[in-house]
Amino acid sequence: MERVLLALWCLSGWFVLPSCPLHQYYFVNQPLTWHEAQTYCRERFTDLATVHSMTEMNQLIDTVSSTGYFNPFWIGAFSEINWKWSDGSEAEYRHWGSGQPNSVLNDLCVTSTAKGWLDVSCLFKQPFVCYKGTKLDPEFVVVNESMTWSDAQKYCRENYIDLATVRNDAENQRLGSVWRWIGLSRDANSQWSDGSSFSFSYWDRDGAGFGSRTVLCGAAGLYSSGKWSFWYCEKKFPFICHNPFVKKRVVKLRIKLDDSSVDLNDPAVKAALLKKLQDRMEEEGVSGVTLKWREQPDGEVWHREDL
Repeated sequence: MERVLLALWCLSGWFVLPSCPLHQYYFVNQPLTWHEAQTYCRERFTDLATVHSMTEMNQLIDTVSSTGYFNPFWIGAFSEINWKWSDGSEAEYRHWGSGQPNSVLNDLCVTSTAKGWLDVSCLFKQPFVCYKGTKLDPEFVVVNESMTWSDAQKYCRENYIDLATVRNDAENQRLGSVWRWIGLSRDANSQWSDGSSFSFSYWDRDGAGFGSRTVLCGAAGLYSSGKWSFWYCEKKFPFICHNPFVKKRVVKLRIKLDDSSVDLNDPAVKAALLKKLQDRMEEEGVSGVTLKWREQPDGEVWHREDL
């Protein structure tokens, strides 16, 4: 048996399969909420559409384009909106300005203004407010040096306690009317319905307003070249589901046995060989592939060749 396996190890270049097979997409022209569409796809297919590359995105666009549908349709993307203070505490008090917060893409940090708080890009440079003392009795310290949110956080932690945590209207009034960072921010937490890695994205430039909502759901539309945006999950759109794209490939192996007594058609030997092959593929980074033996008309897998 070991001699057989050694022969197989020498065949490391015999096999090439895609590490991420394409999905097969199915457009359903039935307006449902995002969660209703998710249930529909999970009952009849695998899940709402997941997209891991531009190749798959083009495939999805072609699928919808062939139907003539142009408006928004649900895909499997969603985002949980969770605002927290710099010290990790929950943000129970918030003093948003009119129409704020208004973006779910890159506006992850919060600045205070005379007209309320705004969500803006954390890369902006502006003054900020630290605090010292205790959270129950804070003393706010205005720093008029312009920094990004992360640099302001670091400065406050090194010189005071942290960026300002604001718990009520009275404390908010002490921030002043100039644009300044406070300690409120959130994570860019985009996810796929099927739980797969969110390594590829195709977002439109602008995001949707979301107010006090804690979850927003992703839709695409051919009116924006298929780019994605977030919508309220309660809206009703058609949607697109997916199944794995199954592609079969037959590979013929030839093995030279040093021990002629080894029976390659023995079920235990075939199972051990198949496991070794599957393990080797995973070590090489090839995933999403299932191996099985192909039986000949006589029911056997292996046949001896006469030299």
